[in-house]
Amino acid sequence: MNNSDVLRSIRYALNVPDAKLIEITALAGYSVLMEDLVDYLKHEEEPGYRNCPDTVMSYFLNGLVIFKRGKDETRPPPPLELPVTNNTVLKRLRVAFELKESDLIALIEKSGVLKVSKSEIGAFFRNRDHRNYRECGDQYLRNLLKELAG
Repeated sequence: MNNSDVLRSIRYALNVPDAKLIEITALAGYSVLMEDLVDYLKHEEEPGYRNCPDTVMSYFLNGLVIFKRGKDETRPPPPLELPVTNNTVLKRLRVAFELKESDLIALIEKSGVLKVSKSEIGAFFRNRDHRNYRECGDQYLRNLLKELAG
């Protein structure tokens, strides 16, 4: 999924206005202009559409964790994970929404189309250079986001 699709889906799941997305990104220490955000939220076929850059998306995902769970003053802010992949988004959503492996499996499989095992979920969260690392496919992330909004 591209960053703009993810941003739209999370906005829908949170049921928040555009201004709140700017506030969430600011929680991680990054400022986004409303004009830019509007372009990021447009669909690809709409005039003025721009895909949300990885930097903005990474700050937004870090801000989402703070928005949902509060700021942990005892820890340094998490580093930006660039490039932003489906695996990165999945990791941040898991932390922000406090989801366990069983929760992730249930949400992804709720559509009835996809099946995912506990070991597959674990492989999504491994380091890229680990031998059991696996890329998170668009359908897995799409189903998760759809069910979070549901």
